Amino acid sequence: MSTTPRTAAADLTLDTAAVADLIDGRWRDHRRQVRDLLLDDRLRRQEGLDVAGQRARVLEQARALVDLGVVNRAFPKRLGGDEDPGGNIAGFEELVVADPALQIKAGVQWGLFGAAILHLGTERHHDQFLPGAMSLDVPGCFAMTETGHGSDVAAIGTTATYDPQTQEFEIHTPFRGAWKDYIGNAADHGTAAVVFAQLITGGVNHGVHAFYVPIRQTADDGTAGPFLEGVTGEDDGIKGGLNGVDNGRLAFDHVRVPRENLLNRYGDVAEDGTYSSPIESPGRRFFTMLGTLVQGRVSLGGAAVVVSKMALTTAIRYGSERRQFTGADDDVETVLLDYQQHQRRLLPLLARVYAAQFMHNQLGQRFHEVFSGEHDTDGDRQDLETLAAASKPLTTWLAMETIQSAREACGGAGYLAENKFVSWHQDMDVYTTFEGDNTVLLQLVGKRLLTDFGREMATMDVAGAVRWVADRAVDMTLHRTPLRRAAQSIQDWGSSARSAGEIRDADAQRELLEDRVESMVEEIALALRAAKGAPQDVAQALFNSHQHDLIEAARAHGELLQWEAFTEALNQVKDPDTRKVLTWLRDLFGLVTIEKNLSWYLINGRISAQRARTVTSYINRLLPRLRTHALGLVEALGYSDKHIGAVIGTGVEAQRQRDAQDYLRRRRAAGDEPKSEKNVKKDQKKQA
Repeated sequence: MSTTPRTAAADLTLDTAAVADLIDGRWRDHRRQVRDLLLDDRLRRQEGLDVAGQRARVLEQARALVDLGVVNRAFPKRLGGDEDPGGNIAGFEELVVADPALQIKAGVQWGLFGAAILHLGTERHHDQFLPGAMSLDVPGCFAMTETGHGSDVAAIGTTATYDPQTQEFEIHTPFRGAWKDYIGNAADHGTAAVVFAQLITGGVNHGVHAFYVPIRQTADDGTAGPFLEGVTGEDDGIKGGLNGVDNGRLAFDHVRVPRENLLNRYGDVAEDGTYSSPIESPGRRFFTMLGTLVQGRVSLGGAAVVVSKMALTTAIRYGSERRQFTGADDDVETVLLDYQQHQRRLLPLLARVYAAQFMHNQLGQRFHEVFSGEHDTDGDRQDLETLAAASKPLTTWLAMETIQSAREACGGAGYLAENKFVSWHQDMDVYTTFEGDNTVLLQLVGKRLLTDFGREMATMDVAGAVRWVADRAVDMTLHRTPLRRAAQSIQDWGSSARSAGEIRDADAQRELLEDRVESMVEEIALALRAAKGAPQDVAQALFNSHQHDLIEAARAHGELLQWEAFTEALNQVKDPDTRKVLTWLRDLFGLVTIEKNLSWYLINGRISAQRARTVTSYINRLLPRLRTHALGLVEALGYSDKHIGAVIGTGVEAQRQRDAQDYLRRRRAAGDEPKSEKNVKKDQKKQA
C-alpha cells in the first residue's frame, strides 16, 4: 500500500459537521435552535405588503418571538431571563434569516430599549420597567440619535433639567436639529422611550444621561394611542429598506418625568439637585455609559455575516448547477463555477466570510465575558469596544459586497425578489451606518492604535529606545520607510515554486499583514508629533490631513485580526483532510488581502515584483482546489434552502439542466437534431 499522502483536492474529504461546529461557535446549539424556529411561516418575510402591512406583520412576529421564548436570554433570571449575554447575541443574529426588519424590530425592543434599562438602570428600574419591555407590553424606543447629531452623541441638543422644587426632570427639545430621529418604534408602536439628554442640575451640565420617558397612551387592547402631552412625533416615511420597522422622530416640549426615571447606574441626582457619580471623569463616564450598549454593534456585525453566508450559499449552489457555453465537449455546456472568473468572484468572498465569522466568534466570547462579569475591567471593556469597532465595519461592508457580487453571479435570476438578493441589498444597506457609521468606527480604532503605540514608546527603556532608533535607521536604508519587520527577510530565489511555498507559509502571511499595520501606524504617529503643543486649529488640520491614512490602518488592523482568528480556529481542527481544505481557504483570505494592497507592499519595498506575481498566481492555483469543496464549505455554514428561501437555491436549476440535457440527448439519439450551419460549412469545405 502506498504511504504517499493524498494531496489532490478531489481526494480530500471535508468534515462538514466539524466545520459547522467551528463556524457556529460556543453557542452553536442555541443558534441552530433559533435558526430552525425561524422556519415557522408566521415569522417569514412576506413580499408585496405595503408599509402599513409590513409594520403590522413585523409587530405580530415580534410578539410571536416572545411566545417562543427567544428574546429574554440576556435578562435577569429573577425576571424570567437566562443571564446569558453571549447566547442572546448569537440567537439574535439569526433573526435576520426570517426577515431583517424583524431582527431590527427585536433589536430596538430588547437590544436597545431593554438593554439600556438593564445596563444603565439599577435594580429598581429593572423591577419597574423591564417586565413590560421583556413581554412587549411596552413597546419601546431608544432615543439617542438626533437630526443634527448622529455619531457625535456627546453634542446632542436635548436637555434634561432638574427641578428640585418638584423633584422632576424637564425633558426638552430646544431646536429642530435636536429632534430625535430614525428612532425605531417611534412612528407607530412605541409607548415609552429611553431618551438620551444633557443632564443639567444646579446650572451645571453633567453630560449625556439616559431617562425613561413615557411617550404615548396605551389603549385598552394594548396598542399605542395618541402622544402624551408635550410629546410630538413624525413618521420618517418610506425608507430604502426595513420598512417593517416604524422609524420616526420625537420631540419634547418641557415634558416632566420623576427624578427616579433617571437611569442612574453611572450618575445620580439627589432630591436637592446634587449630582454624584462613581466615575469622576465626565469623559470616561460618557464612554462607559455608551460602552454598555456595544451589543448593537456586535450583533449587527454578526447579522451581516449571516446574510453574507446565505447570499454566498445561494450563489455557489446556483453556480454549481447553472451551465453556460460549451467547452471541452460540444454537447455539454460548462458549469459556471468551473470558470476561473466565477471562482474569482465567489471563492475569495467565501474565505472572507469564514474569516469574518471566526473573528466574530471571538468578539462574541469577549462580549459574554464582559457582560457576564467573568472579565469586566475597564481594560476589558475598552478592548471589547475596539474589537467591535473594528469588526462591524468590515462585516457590514462585506455583506454589501457579497450580496452584490452574488446577485451578479446569478444573472437575471438574482434580480428576482424571490431569490432574496434585492431585498437583502435594500435592508442591509443601512447596517453600514447605524449603530456607528463605519468610517467613524474605524477612526476610533485608528486612534486606539495610535494611543497604544504612544504608550509603548513612552514605556520603552533607554536600551529599547536605542534599539528602536537603530532598527529604524536600517529600515530607512533598506526601504525608505519605517518599521521593517521580517517580511522581506523571506528571500526571492528567482523560483516561482519556491516563492509560492514561502507566501503560503502562515508566518510569512502574518508578517506581511502585521508589517503593514505597524508601519502605517508608526508613520502616522511620527507625522502627528508636530501636533503636540501646537494650537488647536493647527493640530486639528494636521490630524485631518492624515485621517484617511488612519482609517486605512484601522481597516488593515481589522483584516489582520480576521486572519489571526481564522488561524486560531484552524488550529482546533483535528481531521487532516478538513484541516488542509480550511488551510487553503485561510491562505486564500490572506493572499487576497495582500493582493488587494500589492501597491503598498511594492512601493514600500516589502515584497519584490517576483513575489507580487507569485501572490496572484498562487491564488489562481488555490481556486480550483477550493472549487472542489465549495458546496461542502457552504453546507457547513448551516443554512438549508428552506432557511434561505431563495428559489434558485432549491435545486430547480439542476433539474432544468437535466431536462435540457435529456431532451438534446434524445434528439441526437433519434437523429432529429438539425445540423448547425457551422458544421455544414465545414463539411462543404472538406468536400471542396
